[in-house]
Amino acid sequence: MPPKGMGNMLRQAQQLQQRMARLQEEMAGRTIESSVGGGMVKVVANGKQEVVSITIDREVINPDDAEMLQDLIISAVNDALKKSQEMMQEEMNKLTGGFKIPGLF
Repeated sequence: MPPKGMGNMLRQAQQLQQRMARLQEEMAGRTIESSVGGGMVKVVANGKQEVVSITIDREVINPDDAEMLQDLIISAVNDALKKSQEMMQEEMNKLTGGFKIPGLF
């Protein structure tokens, strides 16, 4: 039979795991937006680091300069994903009290 302290620690670990699962579900519904090129390209990502939408201003669509549009899209996507990771990290820190758990963000 495990010592009382061990059982309590296991319960706490299970509770933390349940709270983390709820947080991940909640984060899937939260979004952030990144805008580059003066708002010509906007990307929205959710807390699961998934891109959910991309909006491109018609003014930036130039068949003779596709490279510029590609660069703007890459920049906006990378920024949105970075912001999404930061949002998730902030929420995880609240959940764990700032305690770093290996393998979690």
